[in-house]
Amino acid sequence: MSKYIFSLLLACCSFWSQAQEMDDDTVVAKKFNSGHQLRIGYDLSKLFLNSMSSNKSSQEIALDYYWKSEMYLAAELGVGNSNINYPDLQYKTTNSFIRLGIDKSLFPRKAAQDWGMGFFGLRYAVSAVQRQTASYTTDDGLGGQTFGTIPSANFSAHWLELVGGMKMELVKGIFAGWTVRAKFLLNQKSFGDLKPAYIAGYGVGEKATSFDYNFYLSYALRWGNK
Repeated sequence: MSKYIFSLLLACCSFWSQAQEMDDDTVVAKKFNSGHQLRIGYDLSKLFLNSMSSNKSSQEIALDYYWKSEMYLAAELGVGNSNINYPDLQYKTTNSFIRLGIDKSLFPRKAAQDWGMGFFGLRYAVSAVQRQTASYTTDDGLGGQTFGTIPSANFSAHWLELVGGMKMELVKGIFAGWTVRAKFLLNQKSFGDLKPAYIAGYGVGEKATSFDYNFYLSYALRWGNK
């Protein structure tokens, strides 16, 4: 885990260094920095993934607000559940999550109506996870079986993300875009011996790192633009 945290810290340093360098470019587009935009999107990729899986599902929305100098404040919220039904193990989980962070556009705006972007960013995420009572079966190898249960539990999951992607305005106020993510779980050991097979917003609870993607359809609210 330490090597992942170290890599993430290096990436953070690089993030802010590049952001500072690109501030010089935004001087060219400074007159377009007035005005406000709040973009609200839904992750369409989850509809496809939910239809392809019989034991897990999730829903996710995303918001970003134009702050200044091609910087966007970002928030993503979602819910999900899983139903683990193996021959020797059965349990259900539900969880909700929120991710907060910032995105930096790679290209300065060249016109007042230019809101498309390629970007990279950072996220901190937290999820509240509820695991119901688990039932299990063990085999002693001689034909004998033992049945037991593991009590239900509530716990939290924390992780960091590096993100990158693009958002394109199809028609006025309507955007389509994708995001790719590298995720680093911070508190895997706190899950105990029975780690959740699926955490909506993160992925497999048994893995210290996870990779994911989103495809958003978004609508932008704008005011105060000149």
